Amino acid sequence: MSILPMAHSLAGATPRMRQAAQQFEGQVLGLLLQPMFAAASNARAGFGGGAAEAQWQPMMTEAYANRMAQAGGLGLRDMVLAHMIRIQEAQQNNQENNR
Repeated sequence: MSILPMAHSLAGATPRMRQAAQQFEGQVLGLLLQPMFAAASNARAGFGGGAAEAQWQPMMTEAYANRMAQAGGLGLRDMVLAHMIRIQEAQQNNQENNR
């Protein structure tokens, strides 16, 4: 079984599933971006640093990550979505077999 989704395999996805997969990718991207911003925080010459910047930095990281996910991200969304569809199909098959 391939882990790469085929275009036709994503046709059964609901808008809610697509949104959940995109949000998941945004969270993953946020986790990947955090170390980058943490390293950049050591050189705060451009923004001045301080407590206020430290408070806003996680929100900025989250906004960047969500925007990256909306623009296509790393391609995790489609893989997660294909897996969600496979799980849903397996659950439907189990329910039909138990009748």
